[in-house]
Order: sequence, then structure tokens, then C-alpha cells
Amino acid sequence: MRAIVIATLIGACSTTPSSQAPQSWHVSGDALRDPEGRTVILRGMNLAGAHKNAPYFGFQQAPDYARLPDDWGMNSVRFLVTWSAIEPARGAYDDAYLAKVDERIGWAQDAGVLVIVDMHQDLYGDGFSGGDGAPRWTCDEQSYAAFKPATPWFLGYLDPNLQRCVDGLYHDAELQSHFAEAWRRVASKLVHHANVIGFDALNEPYWGTYSMSGYEPDLLAPLYTKVVTTVRSVAPQWVAFLEPGASRNLGLPTRLTPFSFPNVVYSPHSYDSDAESGKGFDASHRDLLMQNVTNYAAEARSLNAALWIGEYGGQASQPGIKEYMRAEFDAAGAVAAGNEYWAYDESDGYGFLNPDGTEKPDLAGQVVRPYPERVAGTLASYTYDEAQKTLSFVMTADASITAPTLVALPPRLFPSGASIDCGGCQVALTKTTASLTHIAGTQTITVRPR
Repeated sequence: MRAIVIATLIGACSTTPSSQAPQSWHVSGDALRDPEGRTVILRGMNLAGAHKNAPYFGFQQAPDYARLPDDWGMNSVRFLVTWSAIEPARGAYDDAYLAKVDERIGWAQDAGVLVIVDMHQDLYGDGFSGGDGAPRWTCDEQSYAAFKPATPWFLGYLDPNLQRCVDGLYHDAELQSHFAEAWRRVASKLVHHANVIGFDALNEPYWGTYSMSGYEPDLLAPLYTKVVTTVRSVAPQWVAFLEPGASRNLGLPTRLTPFSFPNVVYSPHSYDSDAESGKGFDASHRDLLMQNVTNYAAEARSLNAALWIGEYGGQASQPGIKEYMRAEFDAAGAVAAGNEYWAYDESDGYGFLNPDGTEKPDLAGQVVRPYPERVAGTLASYTYDEAQKTLSFVMTADASITAPTLVALPPRLFPSGASIDCGGCQVALTKTTASLTHIAGTQTITVRPR
């Protein structure tokens, strides 16, 4: 069965692209597309919060990667790496760390899991209490010593000592060259893996003391251009997953403009501010969350980019977790976007699993859902009716694409298979996937348990 999953999920390895489709992952028509030209919805998890600090890896071994498709119907991970792990001392690169990353990407490939590599940072770097990302050597010890941690943690960004280090990165060409070289080392190590489809250049970029309005066009976009150019010098086929500045989390529209290079996925995050502050999710915020993701989709179109929500998540112990995760799924589905849960950890708080490794049932019950995974044409939207246990999605078939439309079927929701209404198309089922062919025109396809 695993061989079937790998063959279907990583079509680039085992199928022949249609004559009109580029033979690599790409973005066109506001959608991420596979080598066959199919619209792809990435749903999975961030792997993982445990990657932020030494020893830079969590509990996951090969069988834990296999749980993503086999237990939860997920097809992807946003795989965290940090600059501090790659270049712990100036000009000294940790090849042993990169070898362990390579090994884990291999486990993901064996499991049929796609990977977006994320260069993560919080609070600039690991020199600051609670921070991760940039190596300690990139800033001065006086700034680290004078830093005062704050509650909630993200208020630490307001500390002038931290801001001084952020400013240093954006105004020091040598530091930026080191950052780009760290990315080049990652790309060189992982380019041989067919399941690595792209890279998230920098997590939640912060403006330091620069103006929020000028930060993205003046500082962030040039850094992105440097990183993307460097990465594509060794991995030209990788898609660039690029985030707006962290000011977007405050509700301010992005000021990024279309990039000079192709194949970009706009990759903001989706969180409710009250839930982030420990108050739980108020169901009256649903419309605001939905509208925010709709706005993301408009911003993606303005950038000639596809849309993917690189992070969403919640604390299962807080009120409203079911409504919160339901709203996140519905928001992504309404604009035909994918999203990655934060995070595949064993922990209290945002961890998908409890500290003992068991699932959090209220959380898993909302995050684990069916979805249209690869669509042979254009995907307009998708929805899931919990009461009726029915997935519906609207697509317009592209007759030039010969590869099938694939629907992810988490086994726990489809223990006896699926009943599919697709306007007379042909259906083949495996334990975790429905394969649909001979779809004509625009169809609303419904998928129910048998």
C-alpha cells in the first residue's frame, strides 16, 4: 500500500507529465501546480516546534512521518531548519546537522510526504531568551545580556536590544551573504529529494526600527531576491514560499509587489489574536478570520502568486478550539488554499499530540478532514459538512491533463471507503485516496463515507 501512496502523491517520480505541462512544480492561474499541471492543495503540519533549538529535532522517526498520510490523510510538512543550526560559528557549517535533515527528508519521501523547508526565526535568534533563528555570533553579547523577556513572548520584539540585531541583518551585506549561503547549503544537500518542492525563505520577518510601511518593499523584498537567486542557483525547480512582513499579523495589508522571478506562493499565517493571547476562540470572530483569509487570496493574486497558509493552530485546552479549527478549514477552503497546522509536537499548548504521544481528540477531530489533494484543472473551492460527513468541491476539468484528480480520504473518516458523485467520472479507491478520471467541464463533486 505504501508504494501506491508514494506513486500517487509524488507523481513527478513515477508518471509522465502531459505534453503541455512544465515538468516541475510551478505556479500558474493563481494555483500551485504539480509537474502534471494539477492544482495542488497542501495540507499537513509544521515539523516542528522542537526543531527551533538544540538539538534541533523532535521525537519523530520514520514511522511518525508515515502517520501523516496513513493516519491523518495529510500530504505535506513545513520542515523547520534554523540558521544557528546550519552555521553555529561564523563560516563554520554543521555538516552533521545537514545530514540529519537529509535523513529526515528521506523518511518523508518514503512516506509520500511533500516538504517545504522553512528557515525559522522567533525573536531574531537563539541569543535572546525564548528566541531562535540567527546564530549568536551575528549580534553582540551586550544586546543579548540587556534584553528583557516579555509576556506574551512576542512583545520581546519591542525591546531595543533585539531591534538593534534585526537592523544589523538588513544593513550588513556580509551578514546577508552568510544567510544566503546557509540557504545554499540546505538546497545543495536536499536538491536530490523529489519530495522537496519549495522553501519558505524566512519565518515571520520583522522590521526592527525601520518603518512598517517601508520595510517590505525596501528591505524584505531585496533579501528575498538574494535568497531566491542563491537557492535557485542549485535548486532551480524549487518554488519560493514567501511570507509578508510580520506586520501582516497585525492586520496591515502587505506592501509587497510582484517579484521579478516566477513560481511564488504567498505564505501568510492565520491566527486569532484573542486565542493567541490565551483567551480561547470567540465564535463571533469567525467572520473576521474568514475575511482575513479572503484578503490574503486577493493579495496573492496581486503578487501573481498562489496562496498557502503556512501556519494555523490553537490550544486544545482553551475554549472554542473546535469552532476555531473549523473556521480555519472553512476559510482556506473558500479560497482553495492549503494550510499547515502548528505543530507536530508532543506538548501541551499547540502540540497536535499530548506529551504522552496520544492525540488531542477535539483538535484532531477538526484538523483531520478530507480534501481535494490534486485537481486535474482549476479548483474553485472546497467545503466539509461535518453533520453529513460530506466533502464538496467545485472544479473545472482541463482536458489536457491526463493525470487523475486525487482526493485525500483519512481512513478514520472513511473506514469502508467512499461514495463519490462526480458526474459520471471513473473512480478508483485505495485506503487513503480516491482517484477520479474522465471528469468533464465544471463539476461539484461530493464525497461521502460508504
